Amino acid sequence: MQIESSLSEPVELRAAARQAWSIAAPEGKIRATLALQSAQPLETRPIEVDRVFEDALRPGRPALPRLVHPRDVPQRGVGSAAGRAALLHAIAHIEFNAVDLALDALWRFAGMSPAWYADWLSVACDEARHFSMLSAELTRRGFAYGDFDAHDGLWEMALRTRDDPLERMALVPRLMEARGLDVTPLIRIKLEQANDVAAVEILAVILREEVGHVAIGNRWYTALCAERGLDPALAWNDLAARHGASPPRGPLNEAARLQAGFTPQELQAWR
Repeated sequence: MQIESSLSEPVELRAAARQAWSIAAPEGKIRATLALQSAQPLETRPIEVDRVFEDALRPGRPALPRLVHPRDVPQRGVGSAAGRAALLHAIAHIEFNAVDLALDALWRFAGMSPAWYADWLSVACDEARHFSMLSAELTRRGFAYGDFDAHDGLWEMALRTRDDPLERMALVPRLMEARGLDVTPLIRIKLEQANDVAAVEILAVILREEVGHVAIGNRWYTALCAERGLDPALAWNDLAARHGASPPRGPLNEAARLQAGFTPQELQAWR
């Protein structure tokens, strides 16, 4: 791929991230994303901090999976092999979106500090590994990414928050991605009951690393609120109301959320 061959030379990180974001083929997007990290240490790599790219609404996506309304995505139990594959596919779709979200944070927001770009590069590569694990496991079971319908809810929120990094941090990592901290342990229990050891092991890796990703979102949200003289709790409530987002609903994984930087006061308000 062109992006991989060019990364041996000095490269502007944000431009390379946008190129990876634009790739439609999953395997190509994953290779290009991982190449961003492996080609050159971030501290010696040029970063186009001030460049404003032409707006783009959607990343490159394959023709499949077919995207439908969330209520039209079939709900399958974990009692059958096909049901477990459908569940793994749904998680793979979330991780594929998460790759694009991290790449989007890299290229879309100009003028951020080098630490911002380092954080979201790290997240993009973690999410790429997560997707690769799930894709490989689907293949082992005789399925592939794209075999089941999916929805686009996560990216819809990315579109709504594309003009402001504070809004993005508030409503994507802190709201939508943090929901994975709550539901993943419940999914693991069901898979353990179905004796699906491989799936349980993959979810353990994802949950452990997603705590760190949500923590990055929390840290940047708090920092951006401080820059603007905003109270984080009040600002979050205002942003959620403005974008029609509902607060988290229980049961909450309070231990994981505290580890990821949520405050006890927040968790108390959401119980």
